[in-house]
Order: sequence, then structure tokens, then C-alpha cells
Amino acid sequence: MQIGRVALKNKVISAPMAGVTDKPFRILAKEMDCGLTFTEMVSANALIHNNNRTRRIVNIEGEEPPTTVQLFGSKPEVMAEAAQIVMEQQPQLIDINMGCPAPKIVSNNEGAALMRDPGLAFRIIKAVCRSVEVPVTVKIRAGWSPETINALEMAKIIEEAGAAAVTVHGRTRHQFYSGQADWSIIRKVKESVGIPVVGNGDIWEPEDAERMLKETGCDFVMIGRGSMGNPWIFRRTAYYLERAQFLPKPGAAEKIETGIRHFKMLIEEKGEYIAVREMRKHFAWYLKGLRNAARMREEINRLTSKDAIIEKMEAYKGEVAELSD
Repeated sequence: MQIGRVALKNKVISAPMAGVTDKPFRILAKEMDCGLTFTEMVSANALIHNNNRTRRIVNIEGEEPPTTVQLFGSKPEVMAEAAQIVMEQQPQLIDINMGCPAPKIVSNNEGAALMRDPGLAFRIIKAVCRSVEVPVTVKIRAGWSPETINALEMAKIIEEAGAAAVTVHGRTRHQFYSGQADWSIIRKVKESVGIPVVGNGDIWEPEDAERMLKETGCDFVMIGRGSMGNPWIFRRTAYYLERAQFLPKPGAAEKIETGIRHFKMLIEEKGEYIAVREMRKHFAWYLKGLRNAARMREEINRLTSKDAIIEKMEAYKGEVAELSD
């Protein structure tokens, strides 16, 4: 299983998600047998202007390879320069975001807006491919709108420009993350190009990944929202695809312990003030489905110190254990 000359240990890939797939998340994903991780998307323009926050996003030092840095931008020369800057981090791959639906991104003709300008998309990909020696991949959507489904055309352009793989999210930009992903688009792309195709959209359980692989013929599956507060999905999916057997889901205590560890990693990476605030959403995901989770979310959201939060979570772990007895 390869993308270009980069070998992956399995077919399970973590999706790049802004505000989610930072270094602590990626480390946990790799510990859970994720075959390939992505950074959050990074502004090429901010990189070349030496923005400190952007530099931190691309920091992959000490992470288990392979790891991909994802760039977004709309100017070929800027994207090429940013890719060269990224190479200081020694990523195994570089990905180009042509699928982000966020208004602030598309308003600058970046992300999914490039689905409306295949010519510019081609020039960007070609410029990045020429500027670096590692494989370059591209993430796209089914199209801009239901009336302009052009993933097939875009995938052919991506291959022609020299990219090593394409990821297809089976939703249009107009859908954002609503509705159901159209996997038939992924199948059509796979049938039309010779480079590896990564399928993305609506992978919530290991059997979803197996069904996507069978229905589309794609080479890899990318898991996004299904992994939030659930890094175990990578291991459970890889195991199921290899052995057709299910690993057990994590219990309440394991979820809480992992959430606490994630929090401590986030503190070390970003400091207490930022970690306390960023971890609130992660704790909400880890606690989903547990008893009294709504009450715990409210209480955690009112706390502002790491010690108080960890103490609260440890107490909750004991409470959940008593409830399950």
C-alpha cells in the first residue's frame, strides 16, 4: 500500500480537520494504528510571511511517519514557496486543500473554490509538484454544487499535473457536512485515473470502511468526524479490514483516561490557557454517550484551570465506575 514512494501500513487515513488534528491528536491517532495523519490545513500566504501560529501548525517533529502537511492557497508561486518552507519539517507528503467549504476560505478563491477554476487548480498542483521531491496529493469534493459535479474532471487534471493521489469527499461545497456523501462519485473517479484514490465521507464504524472499499474500489479510506473523541476507530477499522473481526469499543474509564491524557498533551503543546479552552470540545466528544455527560460538559466548560479540570474528570471516572457496578 503506497502513495508515490511512501508506504502505508494499512488503508486507514485520518482526515485533516481545522481545530482538531493538531499534534496531540495525530500522536494519539498513530498510537491507534492510523496509517497516515494530516496536519490541520495551513495558509501558504501566512507561511511565507513567517506567521508564528502557522509555523506551529506545521510542526511534526517527533511524530511517527508518515505524516502529511496540508496547504491551502490560490497562487501557484506562493503555494510552491510555502511547500519548500514546509520541507524544513521533513514531511513524507504534502497535500493541497481544494475541498474546504468555509466561507472565509472560498471567499479568497481558496479551498473548494478551486473546484470552479480547474485551470488554476492545475497550475497550483504543477507548481507544488515541481518545487518539492516528496509526493504531492490533493483533496477535493464532488463539486461546487449539485449542478456542477466535476470531481471526475478535477481528478484527471490532478493526475495530469503530477499529483501522486487524490482524496474525494463525496459531498459538494453547498452541502458542507450535511446530507449523505455520494460514494458513486468516488467510484467514478477511481475508474478514471491511475493514481491512488482515497475515499472520504460517512465513515463512522469499521464496516462503513469495508463497504466504501467494496462499493467504490478506492485504495484508502479517510476518517474525519468519526474520529473526534474516538481515536480507537483507526485501530478498530484497520483490524476489521485485515481480519474481518471486531475489536471491542473502549469502555467509559478508557475514554475518560484518554481524554485526560489528550488534555495533558495539549497543555504541553500549547500552554494551559489555550489547552483549557480548546479541550472543551474534545471532552464533549470523548464523553458522548456516557452517563451524565451533559452535566459534565457544562461543569467542565465553567472551569478555567488544568488542575480543576483533571480533578473533575478523575472524580467523574470514579462516578461512572460506580454507576456501572
